[in-house]
Amino acid sequence: MLQFPKWKIVMVLLVSLAGLIWSAPNLLSRDVTDRLPSWLQPVSLGLDLQGGSYLLLEVDTAYVVREHQASMVESLRTLLRKEKAKYADLGAQGRDGVKVRVLDPADRDRLRPDLRKLDPEAEVSFADDGLATFKFPEPVLNKRIKAAIDQSIEIVRRRVDELGTREPSIQRQGTDRIVVQLPGVKEPDRIKALLGKTAKLTFHLVDDSVSPEEAQRGRLPAGSVLLPSAEQERGLPSHYVVKKRVEVGGDMLVDAQPTFSNGQPVVSFRFSVAGGKKFGDATRENVNKLLAIVLDDKVISAPKVNEPITGGSGVISGNFTVRQAQDLSLLLRAGALPAPLQVLEERTVGPDLGADSIRSGAIASGLGIILVVIFMWLIYGILGLMANVALVLNIILLMALLSILGATLTLPGIAGIVLTMGMAVDANVLIYERIREEHRLGRGVIGAVQAGFERAFGTIFDANLTTLVAAALLFQFGTGPIRGFAVTLTLGLISSMFTAIMVTRLMVSLWIKWRRPKTLPL
Repeated sequence: MLQFPKWKIVMVLLVSLAGLIWSAPNLLSRDVTDRLPSWLQPVSLGLDLQGGSYLLLEVDTAYVVREHQASMVESLRTLLRKEKAKYADLGAQGRDGVKVRVLDPADRDRLRPDLRKLDPEAEVSFADDGLATFKFPEPVLNKRIKAAIDQSIEIVRRRVDELGTREPSIQRQGTDRIVVQLPGVKEPDRIKALLGKTAKLTFHLVDDSVSPEEAQRGRLPAGSVLLPSAEQERGLPSHYVVKKRVEVGGDMLVDAQPTFSNGQPVVSFRFSVAGGKKFGDATRENVNKLLAIVLDDKVISAPKVNEPITGGSGVISGNFTVRQAQDLSLLLRAGALPAPLQVLEERTVGPDLGADSIRSGAIASGLGIILVVIFMWLIYGILGLMANVALVLNIILLMALLSILGATLTLPGIAGIVLTMGMAVDANVLIYERIREEHRLGRGVIGAVQAGFERAFGTIFDANLTTLVAAALLFQFGTGPIRGFAVTLTLGLISSMFTAIMVTRLMVSLWIKWRRPKTLPL
């Protein structure tokens, strides 16, 4: 018992020193910690402590299916026109299918292999009257919906990161929902607007064969669509007739930045090599025509192509404010959402409420420590003071572990810390009571201490193991704050095992060697 190996002493000292170093940034101001390296940062404060915005978003999964059907319809139209086959009844069929009727019997036999290859995941059936039906099985649709949700989460993360928001939390909830927590955000309306925009950018030629007024009266040419304009306030047309064919898609953009042109805020953009070539070909073949820039089914600008644009870059102008130009460039850089997001729930937590929560948590933690320290000192004397030192070290190690993991501290997390403080001295209580019992049975000081630590270990380990199982279940099946509670409880149990079994034992051993007591001060 008294022969504590040197390597254990060195390990205890090194772990304690590391805990002091990693937990120290939590006592510094934000201005100071911002200058510290990334591996030495304080614990992040959650939304309920720091204030900020909470958004619950839902992905429009029906839109994903409709887009898949529309893509299939366009692929069929392109194939049939390329093969110069006559067709009718081309369009979506129900929720999970597409249909087309090939009119010429000769074309049916000739195109059947090509139609089967058009989408290998679709189930294709042919009727005697030339009707070809493409049905998408449920697993295929579910796979596409899951991919769209994963992509939506990643794009939301990119948009939030572009805003410079510190410690955002973006998580999936259920099958089609996304929870976004943005601590410290003071502009929730702007965040909601940015996350709610699909930001699907496309370039189309304006169809000048018919006026918007004629199109509104029903004279809309095949292959064209009537879209509203975002420039109505400038006295420009309220609608444009644009061709459905996409000349260049926004997915080929590699950069977009806000800038100024003739003193007006604009957005400059740059295509990839393939996109630049495509954009150059489109402008070369359509000089003196209008090229509509469409964002989320609304024409934001329709400039005239005066000459071929072969550099792979251009400018979007649309009577923007500086903020609008910044937001549009951010959306284009982050990419388009595969489906619209609907805000189901929105909460804003003010910084005053967060400060009040921190103050209440600090009071609760402080009172807990003081009461535990007094209790241990009154009941166990000098050994109780050693347990108190181990308790303080336990809190230091817990904060260090949270800092290393980059954890976010919430109110339930503070509750986990307060609970950990009681459980930390619980191990010492078990050890000391066992020592007291062994001493009453006639063992000497050294023998009682030896037996107390050894025989209490099994009980301590069993109690902590069962609590760890409960914490693991909370983490596995819980979300958000429940997980925060489980994390702090788990880390607190691990650090309390170390401080109770290693640190307290080391201090008791050194004290016995130094004082050589004849009786135990219990």
